[in-house]
Amino acid sequence: MLKRRAFLRNAGSFLAAGCAGSLASGCARRSSRLVLRLGHGLDVSHPVHKAMERMAEELDVRSDHKIEVRIYPNEQLGAERDLIEQVQLGAIDMVKTSTSPLEGFVPLTAIFSLPYVFRDEEHYWKTIQGPIGRRLLDAGEEQYLKGLCYYDAGSRSFYSKSRPIEKPADLQGLKIRVQNSRTSMKMIESMGGSPTPIPFGELYTALEQGVVDGAENNPPSFHTSRHYEVCKYYSLDEHSRVPDIVLMSTFTWKRLSQSVQQWVAEAAEVSAEFQRELWGRKTTEALEQVQAAGVRIIRPDKAPFQQAVQELYREYNGTPVGDLLAEISRVK
Repeated sequence: MLKRRAFLRNAGSFLAAGCAGSLASGCARRSSRLVLRLGHGLDVSHPVHKAMERMAEELDVRSDHKIEVRIYPNEQLGAERDLIEQVQLGAIDMVKTSTSPLEGFVPLTAIFSLPYVFRDEEHYWKTIQGPIGRRLLDAGEEQYLKGLCYYDAGSRSFYSKSRPIEKPADLQGLKIRVQNSRTSMKMIESMGGSPTPIPFGELYTALEQGVVDGAENNPPSFHTSRHYEVCKYYSLDEHSRVPDIVLMSTFTWKRLSQSVQQWVAEAAEVSAEFQRELWGRKTTEALEQVQAAGVRIIRPDKAPFQQAVQELYREYNGTPVGDLLAEISRVK
């Protein structure tokens, strides 16, 4: 770990060499215009991509057209884990990632991949908009990852090809795609399924070819990815609330002037508010549209799913994640 941190520091210093300016002392530049490169894995029709466009617009206005956020969607620059590593190195400036793969870099964010951590949507928002959420945004700075804001990613639920998932036993024998998250994999195992990490951009083909039997995600992602064309059962067990997060390389952040840092933070916050409003509408629309396309929507009893994962919580007793879990349970 010490060697890795030294490598990252040296890489960041190398990337900064030779760049100077009033806006930043190192970043991609076009004459007097500062270009911040942002990579993510979603389609351009996704509400989270729309929020990033909103952030870019806001920053353009606040900077009097001196700062451009150049967005690379659809895994153009790599899958989420690759993008996080590029941001650590300062090879790109920003990433939008789910918090699930982030746990490999910032262990405390595993809390989001644990099932049924939040009592309801109100409890979830009180938690991530309060001191706990701020602490988790800041937790990656030692790994050269500056947290800017959360985007609503709703609740994740199961979708499948061959049969509906109405209870945990229905997962037996099914290969379920999960994000590259140890906690997510353990959750599927605790419910009886076989977890299979696959990059999101490869998932449609994996479903179509039978590499996996199903997956789990929120309604807008299920819809915009067109996975509903292959999977005709969507079970709203709502097992986890895993937010998206916008991260900036600390190498980039520290090279920005104080005023630009403020513009970036404000633009990110504006985009988060915009995205939350858009997300609610898109969730309703997505469920209506996949149902019209022939998907059967199931609303199972959540109690058996909650019972199936109790042992998973006990594994975190006495750990920082376990302590955080107890703290979240006290949020009123």
